[in-house]
Amino acid sequence: MTSSRPLPHPIVVIAPDSFKGSLSAEQVASAIGNGVRAAIPQAEIRLKPIADGGEGTLDALLHAGGQRLSVRCRNAAGAPVEAPVGLLDNGSAVIESASIVGLTDAAGTAVALDQRSTLGIGDALLAVLERDVSQVLVALGGSSTNDGGAGLLVALGARLLDADGNDVPPRPADLGRVRRIDASAVDPRVATMRIVAMSDVDNPLCGEHGATAVFGPQKGVLPEQVAILDAALGHFADVLEGALQRHAKELPGAGAAGGLGYALLMLGAQFQSGAQTVADHIGLDEALAGAHWMITGEGRSDAQTLHGKAPFVASQRARRAGVATTLLSGGIDRKSLDRLQESFSGCFSIAFGPTTLEAAIADAPQLLQASAEQIARLWQAR
Repeated sequence: MTSSRPLPHPIVVIAPDSFKGSLSAEQVASAIGNGVRAAIPQAEIRLKPIADGGEGTLDALLHAGGQRLSVRCRNAAGAPVEAPVGLLDNGSAVIESASIVGLTDAAGTAVALDQRSTLGIGDALLAVLERDVSQVLVALGGSSTNDGGAGLLVALGARLLDADGNDVPPRPADLGRVRRIDASAVDPRVATMRIVAMSDVDNPLCGEHGATAVFGPQKGVLPEQVAILDAALGHFADVLEGALQRHAKELPGAGAAGGLGYALLMLGAQFQSGAQTVADHIGLDEALAGAHWMITGEGRSDAQTLHGKAPFVASQRARRAGVATTLLSGGIDRKSLDRLQESFSGCFSIAFGPTTLEAAIADAPQLLQASAEQIARLWQAR
């Protein structure tokens, strides 16, 4: 029999961009909340969608208040598209790289990686600069590009020139031909705008821990291309740093989003943890005040979860507030359980038995709700 005793404190559901391509963080939070409410009808549930700087960051920030706009820009292949940006109630603008040059964009990734660029990020930045904004937040996760931010700079007005003074396309395949960079025509508003790069990545631009070697393979870089593309990025950086008399290629975060983080650093951007920035904006600490229990999760949890991912950030804040946290994810890496359970009071998968990834994604709302209900019944009966 399930106990019907009332809970003295609220339950907080913190849902990151858990099921990319299937459910938004808000939908994930709602499904979990519905499951908890089915088990504990009297529970006060506080839903707080969160993200860590990748896909879903724009949605999570706008959930706390703001306006979604559509801007004309270019995708990773250089084709014109309409992409969303956000204007938050606090005066900030939000650009999500995954929405413009994202890895899941079939049209943008139809060309080889060495032909993709971040021109669209520059287009979006110029569009939001037309608004009365106090700062621009750029979410870097989920990009399909590896151009060192060359496209961003060209869209803002910079020129990449070869030995004969001809313009060089801002694509990885061509960066090795750059001999001079003219930044004199870069939009002057960029220098006066506060730009925040949001990411949980601390990799440098080049080398064995750099953008190409670490993140290139998931974007389509072949093993034999790694050294070539890495050398092209390094060459581009040397020319850019000579032109701007600044140095950033070794800084943490320069390798984020295929080097887009590097270009933003060269423009004076500040790096911040994506999950921490979103948690602050959505008022996570306030939601945890007086709470009884928190549920969070993601598509798949493993040891990488503990390196600044949204569920880990949420759990650390909950621990400081004295709130226990349960992890409910699409999948749990069994080998990482020992480490995960140091931060979470129970780690659960939504899968009730053998299934395919496609089926799990298709049934995600029902699986989330059913799993949350069973966990809540266990919690209530303790």
